[in-house]
Amino acid sequence: MAAGGTALAGLVAFGLFGVGCSTGGTGTRDEGPAGSQPVAQITPRATPSGTTPPVRRVDAVRLLKDDPKVGEQVRDGLKPCAGKAYPIDTSYGSMTGGRAADVVVNVMSCADSVGVGTYVYRADGDGSYENVFATEVPAVYGTIDRGDLVVTTQVYGSKDPLAYPSGSEVVTYRWASDRFTEHDRVHNDFSRAVEGTDSELPVQSEPMEPVEPVEPEEPEEPEEPEEPEEPEEPAPSDRPAEQSRN
Repeated sequence: MAAGGTALAGLVAFGLFGVGCSTGGTGTRDEGPAGSQPVAQITPRATPSGTTPPVRRVDAVRLLKDDPKVGEQVRDGLKPCAGKAYPIDTSYGSMTGGRAADVVVNVMSCADSVGVGTYVYRADGDGSYENVFATEVPAVYGTIDRGDLVVTTQVYGSKDPLAYPSGSEVVTYRWASDRFTEHDRVHNDFSRAVEGTDSELPVQSEPMEPVEPVEPEEPEEPEEPEEPEEPEEPAPSDRPAEQSRN
């Protein structure tokens, strides 16, 4: 009987130890689900190495001027804004799987920095570049986002000022079958509640130095009139001759 009691106490102690290991809250370690429950496994994402094409800097101005796909108006208007700086933004990234990084060129206007054209160039095997995408519309701008080409165009109404467009059109293109095809499109309508906020704010005047008050001058006391001088008596020699004879 004593042996049976000892065995029962051992089983209870083992059961309590098993509960402590499987609850995961306060046990020494979590053993995971027991029995036939499936065990979730996380496979680490493999990081590609050596697959990113090298970046080869290009002369974007020369590409645009030698490209027959660039509109005549954009090509003729491509001039430096100040000094030798052209209104051009250039981005490099992998979109088409070429030997070198693809090039996205955005052309803007000098007056207001609004986009007038977006172009994508793909490197060929001989080192030249081919125009594989072009769009020339007002207020357009292209970027590279995780291997996709994202082109954003501001939408203006007939009375919209330049700073307040009515909305925007965001189109995502993906390279497939040797060309870019539309993959996604998002249209945004902008609120008109904030339009004109800047113009309604009071204009802050420049601080002015305080002016010290000028004390009024005391009125001057009137001067006393001078007394007339008494005429001097003539000298005896100056008296008339008649009086001297008498």
